[in-house]
Amino acid sequence: MQKFSRTLHGYNPDEVNNFLDEVISKVEKMIESNRQKNEEILLLKNELAKRKDNKELEDKARKFDELETTLNKAIVMAEDTGEHIRRVAKQERDLILEEARKNASIIINDALVRSEKIEYEASLLRKNIIMFKRKLKNNLEEQLKMIDDIEVIEELE
Repeated sequence: MQKFSRTLHGYNPDEVNNFLDEVISKVEKMIESNRQKNEEILLLKNELAKRKDNKELEDKARKFDELETTLNKAIVMAEDTGEHIRRVAKQERDLILEEARKNASIIINDALVRSEKIEYEASLLRKNIIMFKRKLKNNLEEQLKMIDDIEVIEELE
């Protein structure tokens, strides 16, 4: 059975198309060969009808009948194989697409969780900065008040 390499959206279309072209070419050759054999069989049957006594022609006609049956079976088998390959390729394509969708969903969910975590951390940082500014401002105001008190004490002396 032919194996195909995979691409982003399933099997490599060029490889699949080349394989299908090969199968089609072989089936067409079989059909043409079958047509030629049928013509030969018809000619031999006509000749056999003219020469009933010729055992060799009867054997050849029988062999051609067997060959025709074999060729018909081969054509049917080739068509079945081609259809099977198409079905398997479609199933694998569907599985790959489903897996890709699941992976995309997981990636998106992970990104959303990380985004929410980063947003939460950013919010905490903003709150900490605001608190730090208030404390720094209070400390500076207290130190300015102490400086003012020192100046008042110095003026009193």
